[in-house]
Amino acid sequence: MNALATRIAENVGLEPAVAEKALGMMLGFLQREADDGAIARMIEAIPGAPELVAQFNGEGQSKGGLMGGLMSAIRGGGVMGLGQQLMAEGLGMGEITSLAKETIAAAREYAGDEIVDEVVNSVPGLSQFV
Repeated sequence: MNALATRIAENVGLEPAVAEKALGMMLGFLQREADDGAIARMIEAIPGAPELVAQFNGEGQSKGGLMGGLMSAIRGGGVMGLGQQLMAEGLGMGEITSLAKETIAAAREYAGDEIVDEVVNSVPGLSQFV
């Protein structure tokens, strides 16, 4: 189990396997939606994050082009789409908010404020949740 997923499970009150999947989904969402350079640096800085993204959210999904747009439409795109995906995994709004705050707090510890701020500011609507 990823150390960050364990921390999230304990602090948010999720089952460890659910926390791990939700973290992978959230990081995968950021990989698709955030500034490419900043999110790449952030994910690389978090131990085990690249593996979680690959395992739970399809590493390397295109953000642009026809297929990228089609996949975003299918997934329900944006922050609200991520929320719908996490709710489908059994998380409530409070848990999703706590997951987001814990993820960003840990990212700040590993990657630093400047990189994380760049990531958060590059995703429309994300700042209101973190």
